[in-house]
Amino acid sequence: MKPMRIMAIACIAIALLLFTAGCTQQAGTTTATPGATAAPGTAAPMKEIVIGYQPSTHQMAYITAMDKGWWQQDLAPLGVVKVSDKVFPSGPSEMAAMQAGELDVAYVGAAPVLTSLATGLDAKIVAGVNTQGSDLVVRNDLDYKGPESLKGTTIATFAAGSIQDTILRDWLKKNNVTPDKDVTISPMAPGDAVTAILAGKVDAIFLPTPSPSTVVNQGKGKIVVHSGEMYPNHTCCVLVVSGKLIREHPEIVSQIIRTNEKAVAWNEQNIDEAAVIYANKTGAKLDDVRASLHEWDGDWNSDPNLIVSPVLDYATIQYNLKYIKAPLTKDQIFDLTFYKKD
Repeated sequence: MKPMRIMAIACIAIALLLFTAGCTQQAGTTTATPGATAAPGTAAPMKEIVIGYQPSTHQMAYITAMDKGWWQQDLAPLGVVKVSDKVFPSGPSEMAAMQAGELDVAYVGAAPVLTSLATGLDAKIVAGVNTQGSDLVVRNDLDYKGPESLKGTTIATFAAGSIQDTILRDWLKKNNVTPDKDVTISPMAPGDAVTAILAGKVDAIFLPTPSPSTVVNQGKGKIVVHSGEMYPNHTCCVLVVSGKLIREHPEIVSQIIRTNEKAVAWNEQNIDEAAVIYANKTGAKLDDVRASLHEWDGDWNSDPNLIVSPVLDYATIQYNLKYIKAPLTKDQIFDLTFYKKD
């Protein structure tokens, strides 16, 4: 066979191979490394956003924005047709739902995010939500004189891996009280924990607002320690976004943060009306909500740069508690590129 003919056949074969290889990738998709942002126009439109939250005044910004229609209004220009929500009793169950693909965005305590990231959750913290804001409430007849006076008691709080569980256990250990030996820690949803202390079934609760005020207002307990006294300036709730949303629709992530900040600013200027909106959404008693907003030691703040250190500390605490197999790094937990400080 002549050399020229052989070369021509070889060129045709190579061309056919390249064409076939090109056809094996689906139209409209891109091959990208994890964490890379999809090229404009390649990702499928995000028609619906599902946001997870908990019935706590820590997450009032989400509730206000939903009531005002701001989520729908602000995200519609970006192609979002529907914004819906799912409510959870505490962070661990909320993160389980996110890991199962049921949530795109979550308002949730930082600690359960860490336990989920350690077991494969594809998501990042993109903004803060609040700091502090939980209280230790004991029965009126319990003579509280410090952490050691809790020995022999039963304390109801959120499930293992939650912010409250993590902070409570760490605080007890630092004050020579051994969890699960000197003190019984009973995991409960907030409503169950409140019911338990009202009925005298537990000696204390450690919960986020407004639950502590509910117990105090019914004359069944007293606040003896704010969470900020256990761990000063500690992070509580954060804003978590799925990796898919980050990679394919970064413009939506940026707008979610802006809408949250708008709601925080409105709440701070209209606290009484914000309390009414919260009570209507959650079914909480308005007097309890208002009391909690005056009694809490918390603060709403979106800047994720302020919470990096305490969240990394939580990772170390959770490692020491054997909740995770290894401490997580900053890059494994956060994506700080979306938050823009005015």
